[in-house]
Amino acid sequence: MKICLFGGTFDPPHLGHLLIAQSICESEGFDKVLFIPAYEPPHKVNISNVMHRVSMLNLAIKDNPKFELSNIEIERQGISYAIDTIIGIKKSINIKSNECYYLMGSDSLIDLNNWKEPLRILDECKVIVAARPGFQLSKIEPWILKKIQFAKIPKFELSSTNIRKRWLKNLTIRYMVTLPVWEYINEKGLYIN
Repeated sequence: MKICLFGGTFDPPHLGHLLIAQSICESEGFDKVLFIPAYEPPHKVNISNVMHRVSMLNLAIKDNPKFELSNIEIERQGISYAIDTIIGIKKSINIKSNECYYLMGSDSLIDLNNWKEPLRILDECKVIVAARPGFQLSKIEPWILKKIQFAKIPKFELSSTNIRKRWLKNLTIRYMVTLPVWEYINEKGLYIN
């Protein structure tokens, strides 16, 4: 089984997340893409409650049989480190390093050398990177570049940060998130404080 782990805060999950996951699933021939919402991301503050993020993510991926949500970081609680998640998932579903891929955006790749055990991450799975517009290879350490691969997918210019900012300014996010996620954000009054 060939699995792609897709971790993040997903605050909110948006069409860019879904388009990247679908494109990479098709181009790499993944059997499953596991969306893994962080319980407590080590590099982000002021995020929505994890239960809201999980609810929105479930709404966003529910109609795709290749997409699945993993609660591994929520069940573990505490700070969510990619290496702990990778090892935990590999053990729980008994997959080898060559069957386990970890998807990250190029913005995360730039900071990978500051993550917990970055060398071990690169040894425990194959890291596949979705490049964002404006990404520059020169910002990546050579030892990291040797061990990653770039996804063969189109670049999408969407971010959860910009979506939250638009919502706060009372600008539409209608075609940036799925309709059920938009309805959830509106109903729960998220991102207005």
